[in-house]
Amino acid sequence: MSKSSQSAFQFSTAEIEVERAVAELRYGRPVVVTEGERKLAVLALDCVAPSLFDQFGAVTENRHGLLLTAPRAGRLGIGAEHDVITPLAGLSFDDASRLAYTLGAEKPALWQPADVLATETTELARLALLLPAMVLADVTTMTDRFGGCCEIASSRLKGADAARQRFDKVVRTRVPLKDLGDADFVVFRGGLAQKDQVAIVVGKPDVTKTVPIRIHSSCITGDLCGSLKCDCGDQLRNGLALLKQAGGGVLLYLDQEGRGTGIGAKMRAYGYQHLGLDTIDADAELGLTEDHRRYEAAVAMLRHLEISKVAVYTNNPTKIAGLKLGGIEVEARAPVTGRVTAENENYLRTKTLRAGHMLDLETLVAAE
Repeated sequence: MSKSSQSAFQFSTAEIEVERAVAELRYGRPVVVTEGERKLAVLALDCVAPSLFDQFGAVTENRHGLLLTAPRAGRLGIGAEHDVITPLAGLSFDDASRLAYTLGAEKPALWQPADVLATETTELARLALLLPAMVLADVTTMTDRFGGCCEIASSRLKGADAARQRFDKVVRTRVPLKDLGDADFVVFRGGLAQKDQVAIVVGKPDVTKTVPIRIHSSCITGDLCGSLKCDCGDQLRNGLALLKQAGGGVLLYLDQEGRGTGIGAKMRAYGYQHLGLDTIDADAELGLTEDHRRYEAAVAMLRHLEISKVAVYTNNPTKIAGLKLGGIEVEARAPVTGRVTAENENYLRTKTLRAGHMLDLETLVAAE
């Protein structure tokens, strides 16, 4: 083959950098986030080994700090509307962990507002499904000490979800479902780490008209194991039944465990809920906001299915907003509910009163 006929593989540099940075962070290794000439070395406390934490402090000459997000800072009694950084010099891995996500931790003696670049490192943690407790240090003048580390420009993280939600259809296969008859499971692959997402097509919806849909985020505990702490399993099954009653529709089953935080954070939050915190305050103890889910994947899947107008079965206004932002016309909304139990009533009240979900909870409770 002549040189003129040869060609090189072409990949998006931005996508590769994001993928590698996320993988490195999850492996517990430092990532260098840059903005112009400035460089921040960061570790995710959620998965770093104590020995590497100590090594990071030594290499940065104890100039490292711990980023506390605004929700976590608020739970510690720091009256801050934005993220803060507290110095870690002289503190052990266990000390840092208590500050980052342990219930009842004492407020740090010193802190300062986090600058924009430091705050942007939490987006890397979100993409990696890690807690946003970032150990960081400005290494602009000591870059040679981090020469072997993955480096990424902060601009690559902005809009990373939207940029990466390009999905390809892998397969469409008929699956007979209990009480529903035949459904088509359509598997799509794409997004960060090339995850597989599933659209469940019930009946034969007419895509030239308004199509009934439900967006359902995965819940291992509720969907698979019948957890009484939530109503997710009921919503999944009731949502599918409603689609059949409507003459056909599509349920988009998204890999977004724990409202987009991952199973690890979800189980930590469950532990705090057992101690009396509601779901939002439990997440705040971990530095998380009330909902980290994104809906670009849902929009991409609907586009592949040639669906542009929908009627949504949901109680969550952010799902509707996400669809509209992606250019999907939302023609109507209807609720989808589950059984209210002694174990999930407070959870449902919190979603209604603090997260703005559209539930007539008192009627549901009275019906039980």
